[in-house]
This record gives sequence, structure tokens and C-alpha cells, in this order.
Amino acid sequence: MRKRPRVNGGFFAALGINLIFDLEWTIPAWLLLAAHFIFKISIWWFVGALVVWVIGVAIKTAVFSWLIHVGNIPDPPKENKNPYSSTGYKPNK
Repeated sequence: MRKRPRVNGGFFAALGINLIFDLEWTIPAWLLLAAHFIFKISIWWFVGALVVWVIGVAIKTAVFSWLIHVGNIPDPPKENKNPYSSTGYKPNK
């Protein structure tokens, strides 16, 4: 099976998973949808609440993915001090 390159470092996959995990934050939007049908308020309140929720989850995902990339700074190479190693150990420097 051919490996496909990850687009944007997997941001959209992480965003989709975070949207699924944060579904309970859509409760205000669903209440606004119920208010639309009961009290005849504008449907745009429901749409606006969902858009704010998606933008909030996207910002959270972007911040966490940035923090992961910042934390993955490689260490500089170190001197090999293993006496049983075939390379790198020089006992009489």
C-alpha cells in the first residue's frame, strides 16, 4: 500500500477528531435551533453559534499542533562514552 503524504501535518485530521470530541460544546447551538422553531427567532443565531464553535476548536487545534512542533527540537549530538562501542570512544585523549 502506497503511503500518502500528510497534508498540513495532519491538521485537518486532528481538527476532525477534536470536533467529534468537543460535541458537547454545541449544546447552546442546538438550544438556539429549538428556540428558532418554538419562538421563531432567526436561524442565523444557530448558524453563528456553530461557526463560533468550529472556529474555537480550530484555534485550539492550531495552538496544540504549534506547541507540539515547538517542543520537538532535536538535541545536539553527544559524545559517545560507551567503552564497549566500536565507534566514538577514545580512552586516551
